[in-house]
Amino acid sequence: MDSKTVPDPANLLHSRPATDRRDDDKGSRHPPWASAPRRGPLIVLSLIIFLVYVELDGAMRQYILPIVSLTGLSHALPKWRNGTTELGPLKFSDDGTFQLSIFEDLHFGENYWDSWGPQQDINSVKVLEKVLDSDRPDLVVLNGDLITGENAFLDNATHVMDMIAGPLVERGLSWASTYGNHDHQPNLSGQALLEREHMWPNALTRSMVPGRNAGVTNYYLPVYPNNCTDCSKCAPELLLWFFDSRGGFYFQEWNEDGSQVAQPNWVDFGVVEWFQQTNAKLVNKYQKTIPSLAFVHIPTNASRALQTESKVHPNYQPGIDDDYPLAPQAQGWCTDGVNDGTCSYGGQDTPFMQAIATMPGLMALFSGHDHGATWCYKWEGLIPGMVVAGNGINMCFGQHSGYGGYGNWIRGARQVLVTQGKLANLEIDSWIRLESGDIVGDVSLNATYNEDWYPATPNDKTSCPTCNYTIITPMPGTRRAK
Repeated sequence: MDSKTVPDPANLLHSRPATDRRDDDKGSRHPPWASAPRRGPLIVLSLIIFLVYVELDGAMRQYILPIVSLTGLSHALPKWRNGTTELGPLKFSDDGTFQLSIFEDLHFGENYWDSWGPQQDINSVKVLEKVLDSDRPDLVVLNGDLITGENAFLDNATHVMDMIAGPLVERGLSWASTYGNHDHQPNLSGQALLEREHMWPNALTRSMVPGRNAGVTNYYLPVYPNNCTDCSKCAPELLLWFFDSRGGFYFQEWNEDGSQVAQPNWVDFGVVEWFQQTNAKLVNKYQKTIPSLAFVHIPTNASRALQTESKVHPNYQPGIDDDYPLAPQAQGWCTDGVNDGTCSYGGQDTPFMQAIATMPGLMALFSGHDHGATWCYKWEGLIPGMVVAGNGINMCFGQHSGYGGYGNWIRGARQVLVTQGKLANLEIDSWIRLESGDIVGDVSLNATYNEDWYPATPNDKTSCPTCNYTIITPMPGTRRAK
């Protein structure tokens, strides 16, 4: 597990000019990095001040503020969306909106021993920068497979998290993660990745369900109204639920034959119970149903059934539909929990599907994992071959965001705009911002979605412009714990 060390400051040095935003009314929310000095010793000193500041607790930070003020380097302190140097709770903006940028399948750290591996990550950082300079969100969601963990070495497996954090920290953005199957590997511990994330106060990723079977990233975040001054006395207007679909392999565990110990690839039943019980407590506490969104890396079998039985239409569910059929939770497992290659699907995600399909106020579930799927589908009724009926929840994919991982679809990130005035009808707006700056799949997830006509999404491709894939070598010997 990684020791707690300060990230390499070089990984925080990313500077790109801001470009046009989708909504002009958000143009006043200038990120703190837009006017910060960038030359010579001031850069180094600014980074030192920033890194010292984020390591201090609240009581100690009061002593550094006067010193920073006298030096004229107050720009070095992190600035959050509330305009202060303290990371407060998530809130709607003063215009009544809350926007999320969902990046998925970044796959940092792939083939670092070949020249093209680091080049992929450099280009993935550019995707982050371009999207975040076009759509300025209130929260960034990293929806699984942050790292290609099977390519990681034991002593520094989580260090590439610094490259992901750099553009977010620089822009004063908070983020929240789910972990995917590639984030759970023999040399990469989900718990260690969580600890690495927590080196920055921007990271809101949590772990609320203990135990080996739960995975790591199971938690929720409340979003409060803009005028809430004391969150202990305010009711959230939106809940964000995050789930760990696990998969991959257990950290540093091997079978007697030397093979890796596989980890189940579905949301555990204990997590489902926690979800239902926690939501019931929140409903009881606030005496109302709170609208919510959910995030999980591996999609459920409901998404596969919608694709193969109900069919994805390019104008009613706009998006790329190249991963056919999808790879859902519980794929490759038998009903008795054996994964010996003899079964295609074990059905262990049924409790999770039942929970999301019966949860009042849950508007959408966002997944990744299948890089060639970027559509949303409203799940209504019982689909042939399913045992769970949908209640109108929107089952959505994002856009393959990183240059690591399979496929050469154009990179980007799904945007979700929640407007307080639309929450009464459980409606949200969503689009995908591409690395080119273009917008595709701009839809309203409302009562008539699946019936409303939208322009088809072009199936554009991109390739890593600085990667030489003519040389691909095996990974040097991994360092196995003794």
